[in-house]
Amino acid sequence: MQIIIKPNGTVRCLYDEVIDLRALGRLAIARGSHVEPEADSSWVVDLAPVNGPHLGPFSQRSEALTAERIWLEANWLSVDT
Repeated sequence: MQIIIKPNGTVRCLYDEVIDLRALGRLAIARGSHVEPEADSSWVVDLAPVNGPHLGPFSQRSEALTAERIWLEANWLSVDT
């Protein structure tokens, strides 16, 4: 789990239950994407909530979730907002 702590004290990460994030203070949790099935049973990732692309199709949901995490870590996590 990557956690970014900014100079102003705000923390940014992809939500995970590896650690109890409440220990860091008040949380503001927002959806970063939607991983959804298609009519043909493939899976797609819609990163529109963070102004990102659509990824896929993937044959397995686990592949879509991995692609989602990789994209968010590379393109959203450390971006200044």
